[in-house]
Amino acid sequence: MKKLKNAVKLSLLPMTISLLILILFRFVFLLGYVPTASMEPALKTGSLLLGVRVWGDIQKGDIIVFRHNKEYLVKRVEAVEGDLIERNGENLVVPEGGFYVLGDNGQCSYDSRYWKHPFVMSDDIVAKVILPTR
Repeated sequence: MKKLKNAVKLSLLPMTISLLILILFRFVFLLGYVPTASMEPALKTGSLLLGVRVWGDIQKGDIIVFRHNKEYLVKRVEAVEGDLIERNGENLVVPEGGFYVLGDNGQCSYDSRYWKHPFVMSDDIVAKVILPTR
């Protein structure tokens, strides 16, 4: 009986650790990769990144992961709500809860400059990148 109790105790630790890791990556962290060259040289194509699921402020210069047309994209925030931007010769104000995003590698980035609706809304943001790898 004592051996059974010890076996149960020993198996609980790895199960608890596994459950904790699962919960952290489901609700707190995002482990992903960079799908295109649009963020080079800061983020290389295929490199891993660690993001934190967003609960706080997103600021200019932050790199975010977001949903756009059923895809996940990685871009840098160029403007936040209330900012005035010029796009294709037209002045636009970033709406409440909106972000204007660009890829660091402008020559091969499909970003806010080209989209019909140029803003990423806060509801579409999945994570803020905290640890890119090179």
